[in-house]
Amino acid sequence: MTSERPLVYAHRGASAQFAEHTRAAYLQALADGADGVECDVHLTRDQHVVLLHDPNLDRTSDGTGAVADRTLDELRELDFCSWKGARFPDEYGAVSQQLLTLPELLDLLELAGREIGLAIELKHPSPYQLRLEDTVLAVLAERGWEAKTSRLGNIRVSFMSFDPEAVGYLLERVPAEHVCMLVDDVQVEDVREDLALGRITGGAVANMLKAAQADAEGMLDAGRAGIAGPGIGYVREHPNRVRQWLDDGRRFRVWTVDAPEDVELCLASGIQEITTNRPADVLRQVGAAVV
Repeated sequence: MTSERPLVYAHRGASAQFAEHTRAAYLQALADGADGVECDVHLTRDQHVVLLHDPNLDRTSDGTGAVADRTLDELRELDFCSWKGARFPDEYGAVSQQLLTLPELLDLLELAGREIGLAIELKHPSPYQLRLEDTVLAVLAERGWEAKTSRLGNIRVSFMSFDPEAVGYLLERVPAEHVCMLVDDVQVEDVREDLALGRITGGAVANMLKAAQADAEGMLDAGRAGIAGPGIGYVREHPNRVRQWLDDGRRFRVWTVDAPEDVELCLASGIQEITTNRPADVLRQVGAAVV
C-alpha cells in the first residue's frame, strides 16, 4: 500500500464474484489483494454478531424472517450462498461454513499475513438498539483490540453507520479518526420501493431519513467524525460539499464504486478510500500490484 493511490476496500467481500458476506467472498477479497474489507453486522437472538446486510433473511438465504429472531445455530442451518449462482473453490469451505460471525472474520483477517483494514458497518434500526455497538466493541476488546489506536494485530478497525446516534455513541468510545459517518441522498421513491412501503408510510419514513441525513451532514461539517462515507451518487451530486470536507481534513471512504468512470471520479477528486464489489478490477485501475 502507498499513500499515492486510494485504498481499496472489498464491499461485503469480493461480492461481485461470490455471495456477499460469505467466507468465499472474503477469502477471494484477500486473494485479490484488497487493502481492506467491509462488513455489515447484526445481532442474533442469542447475541452473536453476524455478517449480514439486511435485517431479514429473505434476500440472501433460503430462510425467511428477521435475523434478530434466530439463534446462531438456527442461522447455521441456512444456505447463504446458493442464491448467487456462483460456485466457489472447495478450499473456500462448504456451503454450511459460509455464514460468518465477526470473530470468524477476524480469524480470516489475522491469517492474511499482511496489514488489512476492517470497516464495520453497524446496521440500524436494530431491535437491540445500541447493544449492537456495545457487543461489537466487547468482541473486539476480548481479542486484544485497543480503542486508542483501533488496531488488533495486523487489522486496522474502523466503524461506520448511517445512524447519527450510533456514530455519536461510537465517538464517545473510539477516536474520531476511526469513525465514519455514512451519508447519502434520500429519495422518497427509493425508500418506498426498497422497503415495500405505501405512499403515506414511505413518505413518513423518508422524512425521518432526510432528518438523519441532515444530522449526518452537520456532524461532518463540524468535524466530529473523521471519515466521511458518501455514496458515489452523493459525490457526483455534491462536488462543492465534498471538496469542502476534503479541504477541512475529512478522510473519504466512498461506496459502492464499481464502474471505471466512478473510479476515475474518485481519483480526480482525491478520494482516499474506495469501497467496491470488484476489488481486483479497481486495484488494477488505480495502479496497484494485484496479487
